[in-house]
Amino acid sequence: MNLHEYQGKSILSKYGVAIQRGVVLDKLEDAVTSAKKLSEETGTEWYVVKAQIHAGGRGKGTVEETGSHGVVLAKGIDKVEETVKGILGGHLETAQTNGVGKMVNKVLIAEDVYYPGESETNEFYMSVLLDREQGCNVIVYSTEGGMDIEHVAEHTPHLIHKEFIDPRVGLQGFQTRKIAFNLGLSGQAMKQMTTFVSALYAAYEGCDASMFEINPVLKTSDDKVIAVDAKVTLDANALFRHPDYAAMRDKTEEDPTEVEADEAGLNFVKLDGNVGCMVNGAGLAMATMDIIKLSGGNPANFLDVGGTADAERVEKAFHIILKDPNVKAILINIFGGIVRCDRVAQGVVDAYKNMGSFPVPLIVRLQGTNAIEAKQLIDDSGLDVKSVVLLQEAADMVAEVLK
Repeated sequence: MNLHEYQGKSILSKYGVAIQRGVVLDKLEDAVTSAKKLSEETGTEWYVVKAQIHAGGRGKGTVEETGSHGVVLAKGIDKVEETVKGILGGHLETAQTNGVGKMVNKVLIAEDVYYPGESETNEFYMSVLLDREQGCNVIVYSTEGGMDIEHVAEHTPHLIHKEFIDPRVGLQGFQTRKIAFNLGLSGQAMKQMTTFVSALYAAYEGCDASMFEINPVLKTSDDKVIAVDAKVTLDANALFRHPDYAAMRDKTEEDPTEVEADEAGLNFVKLDGNVGCMVNGAGLAMATMDIIKLSGGNPANFLDVGGTADAERVEKAFHIILKDPNVKAILINIFGGIVRCDRVAQGVVDAYKNMGSFPVPLIVRLQGTNAIEAKQLIDDSGLDVKSVVLLQEAADMVAEVLK
């Protein structure tokens, strides 16, 4: 589950990470009042207005309606309302929004932590995530933080450092000092960075995160170390332990179809292909998408119905898949282990009849418990459903209907 910057910073602050403070708002008329409140707390006279969307590259992104960027410096209280107006309510398009602008429903008015006239500041990059290949957490960091970190990773990868943490012993003091040393710090700045790294890692572990990315981590001219941004992804499987974090979910930032599927208890991920998939089990889903690709098609989605495939569940899955206008055919591929194939077949037949008509070809492959009875049920239904037995037959059928 992705969080907004202001939500990620609130978590970091609880774990003792120094952050760029700010006030979040969703109404233009609250802009000046919020900025004044922030000034009272921080003493700031300049403000950074940041669009709150689930996408990176906001500083280089453009608001379609106004031409404003997603992160803008307002040099004075008199500039705040105008700056917020250029961002809030618009559609921000960045390199990570796939050519479609995302509605900005909230903005963060933050303190300007880049002291005017000061040049002795450094921007670093730092993230904490799981390295599945190594089987441990890793801190990725670089001296070249800021908006061009992707360019750094592509063209100067030697400037990207990694520190692996053994999960049996956790983050050690010598590792935090090594990170600070590799970032070129010494004295008070080094002490500040070691404290920062320890607190950041504690936050990552404490809230069961999949990723914490801070870009930039700012070292100020007076040797303070501050998280200026925060991109946080939480492990959805662990949210039952963190109801307060689960309440932070912003469904308006997610694909509406995926939200609907989630509420129906379906595991669904939208893709950009032309063949809808309905399967049970993640492994079979991957194999099904492979066979679709090999047959000349492209999977339009990942949809796992799980161990239950009654008429209501199958019909709901059909409706979700068919919301995608690019879908030209649907392939159902079910292995009956715990679930009986004849029950799935009856669910498919009942769902098909309930829908009245079916706009695209439907191919059904059922294998496992009561597979013979399942095929007979579909063949005797009188419906326009193409029933196959082998996976290769399903692939050939997909290729045929796409032609």
